[in-house]
Amino acid sequence: MTKPHKGPSPKEIKEKQDLEEALEEGLEETFPGSDPVNVIQPAPSREDGHVKRKP
Repeated sequence: MTKPHKGPSPKEIKEKQDLEEALEEGLEETFPGSDPVNVIQPAPSREDGHVKRKP
């Protein structure tokens, strides 16, 4: 017999909600725009040394 399917864990649900919120915020901040939203911040380059980023 097969095991019944368990739903996602509370941790997985929270991670998905956080990702959805980050995507929604990115869409709102870039609208209108033609470039797709990038949730992950790229690593700073040498030229970005003066820029302060949130951890």
